[in-house]
Amino acid sequence: MAQDKQIQCTDCGTTFTFSAEDQEFFRSKGYTNEPKRCPSCRAARKAERGGSTGMGGGSFGGGQRAQMYPAVCAACGQNTQVPFQPRGDKPVYCSDCFRKIKPPTR
Repeated sequence: MAQDKQIQCTDCGTTFTFSAEDQEFFRSKGYTNEPKRCPSCRAARKAERGGSTGMGGGSFGGGQRAQMYPAVCAACGQNTQVPFQPRGDKPVYCSDCFRKIKPPTR
């Protein structure tokens, strides 16, 4: 069984406890590295990134919506919005037309 470890935070220098429970949780998630930041510095860093963990989860920025940009669908000419800045060198499609032309994923 794992034992609590004392780790020094790389951001603020505070020593924090990496508990045996936390170590087991990390192992269950497949993480192989120990945390480098204390809980408060981790929370601050997460807030700087908009709350996103970068581990999937299906939402952008911890529940925030991505900025949307206006565009005109290259297939049907309908005004639409997309979650990226259209550059003009590639066609942009509304969701309906995109679903029609996009091959199904397996």
